[in-house]
Amino acid sequence: MPDSTNAANEHAGRVREMFSGIAKRYDLLNHLLSGNVDKRWRRIVATRVREKLSSGARVLDVACGTGDLALTLFESTGARVIGTDFCRPMLEIAAAKVSRELPLIEGDALNLPFRDGSFDVVTIAFGLRNLASVEGGLAELRRVLKPGGWVAVLEFSRPANAMLRPLFGLYFSKVLPLMGGLISGSHYAYSYLPASVQKFPDQKELSLLMQRAGFDRVQFENLTGGIAALHLGHRPR
Repeated sequence: MPDSTNAANEHAGRVREMFSGIAKRYDLLNHLLSGNVDKRWRRIVATRVREKLSSGARVLDVACGTGDLALTLFESTGARVIGTDFCRPMLEIAAAKVSRELPLIEGDALNLPFRDGSFDVVTIAFGLRNLASVEGGLAELRRVLKPGGWVAVLEFSRPANAMLRPLFGLYFSKVLPLMGGLISGSHYAYSYLPASVQKFPDQKELSLLMQRAGFDRVQFENLTGGIAALHLGHRPR
């Protein structure tokens, strides 16, 4: 147990340091390297979340980074939204974007600073694959979710189209690290990205992990041919 705890802490420290180093260029690179498609993906998440909400609902956006999804959820759903992330420089950038009505709280996705069953919907976008344990992250998302609530996971995934798959792989492994490294000054960060995506479970595997974590009614929606996928899961009452 101590060895696994130390390894998880070391992983978290490396990820926090990496995101701290690219925080100032993070939004620019997200939009540039995705051709602004990332904005569309977040709007889709907000639309799907809105369909699950009732009046007075509370939404938690985990690993909120610079706040783009949290802000989209706040503006689109009318819910009470909270954003949380463990990287303070990212939260400082988020704080400059959002109003006081959208609280931002520093916290670790594997040990969220909230009581059990606190939220009607919990979201995480491009953050689950950065955790030391995907299973641990899903368990923690479920813990803070109310029975009857929904989780929404937006992540890079495996393109469904066999012709698109090698092009996506080439872009992620060659073009993105080069451009991202030049603009951000961190070649490591933008080499880490394709490596983390390659290791992450694909659509069906993530669906199975969500079911094992205690979610039912699990479904996924491929976005932009499966370059990204939105997974939804329900916590049974």
